[in-house]
Amino acid sequence: MAANKHCTIKISGIVMLLFWSVTFCKAQSANAVNLHGALKVRDGKILNSYNKPPQLRGISLSWSAWGGRKYYNPEVVTWLKKDFKISLLRVAMAVEPDSGYLKDPDGQERLITAVVDAAIKEGIYVLIDWHDHHANVNINEAKSFFKKMSAKYSGVPNIIYEIWNEPERVEWKVVKDYALEVIAEIRKNDKENIIVIGSPNWDQDIDIAAKDPIKGFKNIAYSFHFYASDPDHQDKLMNKANLALGLELPIMVTEWGVGEANGNGVFDVQKSDKWVNWMEQHKLSSANWNLTDKKETTALLLPGAPISGGWSQEMLTPAGIYIRSLLINLNKN
Repeated sequence: MAANKHCTIKISGIVMLLFWSVTFCKAQSANAVNLHGALKVRDGKILNSYNKPPQLRGISLSWSAWGGRKYYNPEVVTWLKKDFKISLLRVAMAVEPDSGYLKDPDGQERLITAVVDAAIKEGIYVLIDWHDHHANVNINEAKSFFKKMSAKYSGVPNIIYEIWNEPERVEWKVVKDYALEVIAEIRKNDKENIIVIGSPNWDQDIDIAAKDPIKGFKNIAYSFHFYASDPDHQDKLMNKANLALGLELPIMVTEWGVGEANGNGVFDVQKSDKWVNWMEQHKLSSANWNLTDKKETTALLLPGAPISGGWSQEMLTPAGIYIRSLLINLNKN
């Protein structure tokens, strides 16, 4: 009896060990980076390590200045992963506002790297966004910043660099010349991670970029922005993006909103659904604008929502309820 009892205990121990091993492996594979690995660009598409489009879906934090700054903390990242099921987080580092990078580079770096590190810990991808409409004027500061970021995060598969948020009404040559300098600075440290380039007219003239893309560097993609309910962001804008896709330009929707381009205006669910279906059709990764409690259409939180996550549905705006449901349903696969 003693021998049989020992054998039973031993077998039970093996079974339990196998159970916990399987459970651990499932937990490990549950996050986006474990599922997809290092990203790359091939044949006009953003692909994962298995040569499949990862189609990451997530949220953009608001400017890392003003009211949205208070949500720049690891607890919010954990909650967005757990509750909103995000696989992508965009860290929109403010550059020109009074409390932005130009006035407080050390403070901004500490603020955003805490969030980036939290995203890495949670196993989600993170866009480090130079959130500047006039980046060509601030090119020296941009190069210095991305030199530090690429040295710190080289080889970390979670990282995606977005080097110019929404160039305004400038020529594509201006954006391209800026991009070539900043890309070269990043590539001194980080040879592989994807770098996302902007395009003129607030990341809408992506068709112009597609006709004259960046050459000489690998793993380069291009950002495209739209606001689903804006009267100027309908078929004409979608056609511009379709033209770029037809020319095999690798695209990431690094910012989109349910309202209008000013962040406010109407929230047309039917138009939002149309744009979402378009992104799904083309397997485009995207980040929704924006996580803040400001009183505007595209804000996901109602004023006063706690700064560390844990938001009930009653604390979400109509946009927040819509985006949360969308991400949960689409990211469950």
